[in-house]
Amino acid sequence: MPEPVFVVGDIHGQLDQLSSALEMIDRDDCAGAPVVFVGDYIDRGPDSGAVIETLMRGQAEGKNWTCLLGNHDDYLVRFVGPTPNFPEDGSHTRWLLPQIGGFETLASYGVDVTAQDDNETLRAKALQAIPEEHVTWLSGLPRLYETEDHIFAHAGIRPGVELGAQDPEDLIWIRQEFLNDPRDHGRLVVHGHTAIKVPEHRGNRVNVDGGAGFGRPLYPVLLIGRDAFLLGPFGRRHLEPLPSLVL
Repeated sequence: MPEPVFVVGDIHGQLDQLSSALEMIDRDDCAGAPVVFVGDYIDRGPDSGAVIETLMRGQAEGKNWTCLLGNHDDYLVRFVGPTPNFPEDGSHTRWLLPQIGGFETLASYGVDVTAQDDNETLRAKALQAIPEEHVTWLSGLPRLYETEDHIFAHAGIRPGVELGAQDPEDLIWIRQEFLNDPRDHGRLVVHGHTAIKVPEHRGNRVNVDGGAGFGRPLYPVLLIGRDAFLLGPFGRRHLEPLPSLVL
């Protein structure tokens, strides 16, 4: 029988939802199996810093947790990194656009943002407020994780390209080229990044981003081979593979 593995989708600063998801996993019959988090731990929600602290602490305590890098996590790393790429016209960098959620992440670390703050001022405040160990942890996260039955990546993979030749940016950013491709990838690809109403199985892939960043519940998924089960207050629910979806 294939080894079970739990997957948690995009958390987006929702600490209460993360706690609820972990409780659902602990109540499941397969509790104790490895857990993979597919990235986007920060932005939009109110508790980004606490989410990172929770994941770091779990790993430090020896929990079998694998955490992948998401594109939102990469925004933070680039923002406080040594060579941030800020717009030349003085406008806020993309991470700080309202729809992205960077301001909420800064607020979760106690950064006092004013209307007059430009990118450099906010970067200086972020460097003061965000623990170095949080940045180091995010900077070291892998973009790809494999098991015998699964390929995990935040956004997906570029179809037809060997895993060793994948563009690292595709692994955290790709959408339509991956989502619209119905071919079998050899193993089930498990990803987040594209928010839907509830995790779903599309035959060759499983999308576990149920939209917690937009106020929806964070329901974990249990994988046993190519079978996927949604966990929730209802217990386990088998996710029947749906037809390929063109977006």
